[in-house]
Amino acid sequence: MNRTAAMAILFATTFMSHAAEEAKVKADPAKGKVIAETVCVACHGADGNSAAAANPILAGQGADYLYKQLKNFKAVDGKPAARNNAIMGGMVAALSDEDMKNLAAWFSSQKLKPSVAKDESRIALGQKIWRQGDFKKGIPACAGCHGPAGAGLPAQYPRLAGQYAEYTEAQLKAFRSEERNNDPEMMMRMVAAKMSDTEIQAVAEYAAGLR
Repeated sequence: MNRTAAMAILFATTFMSHAAEEAKVKADPAKGKVIAETVCVACHGADGNSAAAANPILAGQGADYLYKQLKNFKAVDGKPAARNNAIMGGMVAALSDEDMKNLAAWFSSQKLKPSVAKDESRIALGQKIWRQGDFKKGIPACAGCHGPAGAGLPAQYPRLAGQYAEYTEAQLKAFRSEERNNDPEMMMRMVAAKMSDTEIQAVAEYAAGLR
């Protein structure tokens, strides 16, 4: 390969890479705000701070994670949704891929109004599992993926700090029963399967109080 051809390939590769990066940052929070105020407001609030524990707080959650969840709720090409929820399935049915990216960008940019831990008796156990896990039961420390302060890793692991304890508990139990199964490599299903109700409730309470 001569120098000119090599430079042409390098230029084309760089251009495509740059174009891909441009595509990733084109989400428009302002457009997402309009969708939030018309579609999502009743359950999650216009700014993603849900008023009811049954509905997760979305404000401040990682945009990539939110986008993935929205996509998972949507049935595509006649195939069932990766995350089965009749209400959310109906909500995302009319949303385009761009709409979901814009919506994720909007909620991600909003200020979290955190929930609080309500059951102090569970905090010590929740803290122990969060920080250390349980070696004997094969339960890894939650902090390993969700961070010491519960901030998560935006693209892969959600922020749990300040989330409603009731919602976190419900999701852990859904993973344990495999009612929810959109976790990569079955990671959360394998962890939750080893946890008792008491341990799940303790972790959920502890996470609610993290900041």
